[in-house]
Amino acid sequence: MPLTKDFRETIRERAQREPRFRKALLREAIELMLSGDEKTGRAILRNYINATVGFRQLEEATSIPANSLMRMFGPNGNPSAKNLFGVLAHLQAQEGVNFEIRPRRS
Repeated sequence: MPLTKDFRETIRERAQREPRFRKALLREAIELMLSGDEKTGRAILRNYINATVGFRQLEEATSIPANSLMRMFGPNGNPSAKNLFGVLAHLQAQEGVNFEIRPRRS
């Protein structure tokens, strides 16, 4: 189901005024992808990108064309590990965070 403009604007406004919300979105996207729910993780990451840096600025930072980035994080996206990790590295640096992977018991 496509997101409505109102929902996207709500996410953008909240992300711009609440740093903790931005970091939580980024963390949730990464955790979902690592747990195997790539589709939801990509959707959240796309929302995060739209609400923060935007695809044009991300293109400048990563040298990956904005249209390719939009496809990568779209519903049928399949980013390469190199591109995904490059984007995540930039987004973490922008937020001033560095996520770590640790084993967790199920």
